[in-house]
Parts: sequence; structure tokens; C-alpha cells
Amino acid sequence: MKRLIERSRSVGEVLRWVTQNPGKVSASHYPIALHKLGQLLQQQQQQPGPAGEGRGPAGQVLEQPEFHALCQAIVSGCAKFDNFSIVNCLYAAAALGLPGESPLVRVLEDESRSRLGRFNQKDVSMVFSSEANNKALEAIFSSQLFYENRQERFIRSMAEWLPRKAENLTPYTMALIAKYVARHRLREPRLLDTIANFLLKRGEQLDSKVIQKLVFPFSRMNYRPSNHGELFPKLETILEQKAGSSPLATVNILMSMFQLSHFPQSVLHQVFSPAFITNVMSSPYALIVRRYLSLLDAAVELEFREYSGPRLDPRYRVLMFEHALTADEANRKYSYKGLVAEALRQLVGEECYRQDQVLPPGYCTDFLLWINRSGTVLPLSRVPAASKAPPAASPAAVSLRSSVLALTSDLQDFAPVVLSVNDKWHYCQNSDILVGSRAMRDRHLRLLGYCLVQLPYTELEKVSGIEEA
Repeated sequence: MKRLIERSRSVGEVLRWVTQNPGKVSASHYPIALHKLGQLLQQQQQQPGPAGEGRGPAGQVLEQPEFHALCQAIVSGCAKFDNFSIVNCLYAAAALGLPGESPLVRVLEDESRSRLGRFNQKDVSMVFSSEANNKALEAIFSSQLFYENRQERFIRSMAEWLPRKAENLTPYTMALIAKYVARHRLREPRLLDTIANFLLKRGEQLDSKVIQKLVFPFSRMNYRPSNHGELFPKLETILEQKAGSSPLATVNILMSMFQLSHFPQSVLHQVFSPAFITNVMSSPYALIVRRYLSLLDAAVELEFREYSGPRLDPRYRVLMFEHALTADEANRKYSYKGLVAEALRQLVGEECYRQDQVLPPGYCTDFLLWINRSGTVLPLSRVPAASKAPPAASPAAVSLRSSVLALTSDLQDFAPVVLSVNDKWHYCQNSDILVGSRAMRDRHLRLLGYCLVQLPYTELEKVSGIEEA
């Protein structure tokens, strides 16, 4: 039967083989028949001349009783089909151009969604590249099983077809995709640019909470979209209009832009204004907004020196983080920090470094050491000022940058060193590019006057034993 279908020379011949020999047709024959119909239709539509059997619009075939019989056979039996047949039927139906509201497509979509947990990666990719509508994409990106696992092959496949279909997606669906990409640190430029183009076209109609979800993957992946020259100014205009409607979303969007080294001056005038601050301080999320505003204020001082507008009142400054990040704590058992700590202990002694030191404006460092001009690591007891600085407990007391620079100027022969253990989750997936928050932290530590020594996991995983460490 497979050979007979594949050798058919017309649409009518395919339909006759399948509908007149039900006893010889198995589940695997249906996707073959649908694929063959699609090929024949395409060939016949390319031929000149008057419309004949199967020639012209696909609708002529869809209206034939034999085709309805074929569809009904698939609808009636698909619950018993194997996964391969279900996936290929759906893929072939999409290639054939069947409308999404047709009974055949609806039944195949429902059956596919019910089997998501049992599909292999190739099946998943085929199913959702063939559907690619809001209902289908919401289903997959709302699936906890899918969300918790990295599906790189599917994402690469989706990057091929999503740009063509993105304009038909809802903001909710696009936000789900953005959330997934950010969670798994998938730095796929085509996909990120698709999100950016969607945001550029639809930004005015979106509220700030949705915009923050769509912007976050760019900063997370430390990626400036190809349209950033248009997108960033447009986001500034939108934020100017909507800054007060959702303060937390506003500062989240600003943080994403800061991590990408873009500083929207007019929006900063608003978020540091007395009216915005008063509004924030009376809200239930006052502390988290204060943390973000404190870090934004520090970033302005360090990276946007030409800014002359209002700044955060020192009374409201707090440390962004008071301890290690949640991700670092959760992944502690996979970190190389323990290995480095033991190596440091044996190499220079516990009295020569501090571990997990929080430095203003709230960056947790792995190891803090002091060295002299010859490169010798000094015991903290020989650097009295080191025990008093940096002033982590009172970030508002003095200028961030001047506090460390003044410290090093007082001790001309000494320099503070941050030893940074960059584990796998500090990088974009399969990349040597640090995630945006980590990259901004490193920029700020250098601007604060610290020497930064990077220990990437790719080097540490080559180490064999404590002696090599």
C-alpha cells in the first residue's frame, strides 16, 4: 500500500487507494497519503492550463467526498495511532494547508497535546512547527515538564519558522516563549530578534508588565537585538508614558536596559522624582523596588557620569543583595567554589582572603584578597583598612567609587583583588558570554577599583586534584 500511494500520479488515485481498501490501510499510511496529496497539489498548481482534477486551489480537493472519508478515518482512529503517525499526520496536514479549525487538525492537535510527555525531541519539534499557533504554543510553553527542561533542538527549529508566524501570536504567548528562553539562557539571535521585532511593532498596545517579560531575555543573554537602534528609543517613549502605572515593571525594564549599557535619561528623571519615590514607598513591594533603585543609582554614578538629573535620596539606598544569589545557593553542589576555596586555603592561608564578601552596591564576591605591587597576597592583618572597607553596612555613607579609590590611594602599595569563580550557569548556554547581570557586576567591580581575576568553569573542569587547583 505504501508503494501504491507513493507511485500515485493524481490526487484522485491517492484517494481511491486509501478509501477503497480500508482493510489494507494502517496508521502509518495516512501521513504518507496526506504528504503525497500535498506534493501532487503543489505540482499541479505549478502547471499552466485550466483547472482539472486536483488542480487549482486546495479547496477543490478538500471538498471531495473521498477526502472527507480519509479525514474521518484519521479522526476516528487517531487515538490508537502511534506517536510517529500522529506527529506526521499533523505535520502533513499543515503542509497541505488545512485550516486550524478543521475537525482533522483539531483532533490531531488535541491528541498531540495529550501525549507531550511521551514525545521525543524530534516529535515535539515537528508538532509545534506544524501548528505554530497561539493555542499550540501556549500548550507547550505552559507545560511544566517542557518548561523545566532545556529543549535546545526545538528552540533552534523554532527560530527558523517563528519569524514568519510571530505577528499572529498574542503577547501572552510571546511572553511565555521569552520566559522559557531566559530561564534556560538560550542565546539564539534569530529568536531574540523575533521577540524584539514583535515588541517594536506592538509596544504601544502592551502594558509595562508584559514589556518587562519581553525585554528580560535581552539582558539575561547580554544581547542587543539587531533593531536596538529603533527599539530602545521606543521603549523610552513608552516608559515615559507608563512609568507610574507599574513601578516594579518600570524599574525591571530599566535594569534590563542598564545591563545592556543603555541609559534612558528622561525615564531616570521620572523614577528618581519625589512623586515616583513616594508612590513606591507606599506600595507592598517597596523593598524590592528600593533594591533595584539603589543598584540603578549606583550604575548611574559608575557608568552614566554625564547624567545631571535627580538621584535616589541616600535615605532610601540599600544593598541590592545581602548574600549569595539564589541560583548560586541552589547550585552550590555543582560549583567549583569549594575546590578553589580549599586551594586558596592551602596556597595562601585562611588569613589572606575573605569568602562570600558583599561589596556595595550589593554584589556578592567569591573571594576578596589584597596584593602588593610584587603580586604577593597579604594577610588581612597587614592591611588594617581592609577590615574597615568596603562599607557594606552603610552604602549611603560615601560615594561608592570614591570609597574604594580613596582606600587604594591611602595604601599606594596595595590593591584589592576579587577572585571570581564563573560556574556554568553564569554563562549563556553553550557560550563563553556571561549573562547580563554577571557582566554588569564585573563592569562595576572594575569601575569601583577592584582587580578582577576570572576563573571560568571551562578551565576549572580540566583541573585534576587539589595540587593542580
